[in-house]
Amino acid sequence: MNNPNTSKIIKELKRLYPDTRCFLHYKTPFQLLCAVILSAQCTDERVNMVAPELFKVFPTPEKMARAKQKDVEKIVKSTGFYHNKAKNLLGAAQALLGLYKGKMPKTIGEMVKIPGVGRKTANVVLGEVYGVSEGIVVDTHVTRLSNRLGFTRRQDAVKIEQDLMKIVPKEEWIHFSHRLIQHGRKVCGARKPSCGFCTLSQWCPSAFKT
Repeated sequence: MNNPNTSKIIKELKRLYPDTRCFLHYKTPFQLLCAVILSAQCTDERVNMVAPELFKVFPTPEKMARAKQKDVEKIVKSTGFYHNKAKNLLGAAQALLGLYKGKMPKTIGEMVKIPGVGRKTANVVLGEVYGVSEGIVVDTHVTRLSNRLGFTRRQDAVKIEQDLMKIVPKEEWIHFSHRLIQHGRKVCGARKPSCGFCTLSQWCPSAFKT
């Protein structure tokens, strides 16, 4: 499945959302990794409310690796799924120290060896920290919009990423997902997309049908 107007959609998204910086707050690559882990099934706004306290107490992999899980859970509880998230934060810190001497790796192959890190998290961190384009971030917004816009019919994130990598120019991989996510939040909502206000509707096969 490939929308023949894909290039027009990419160009319009670029016009609509020129700012593609990460909206999670962090000061170091490790803190970004922690913030992305916390962002699963949670808004960036909520993560940014929780992160300052977390990073004040556990600012480095060394500090996090020695933390007690219950202490981390107390801080991150409001982000949801806090048992798994706290476990992954501790595991990520320990893996960074044990595998990479505390330094953030630069490839997806190395990143996904870290507990709690899949391709989505790896792509976010690599793109933001190093400007490395090894793939495209696929979250719930990207999944929804990619299907609505006719880029794919798949629901599996890895397969969606494969489809997108075939049609999106590599130099746009990092920015493309940021732009789709912003559009999903502002215009193309899950329950009630605002097709009447959407400048992509002229090229969208799902316009006014959802």
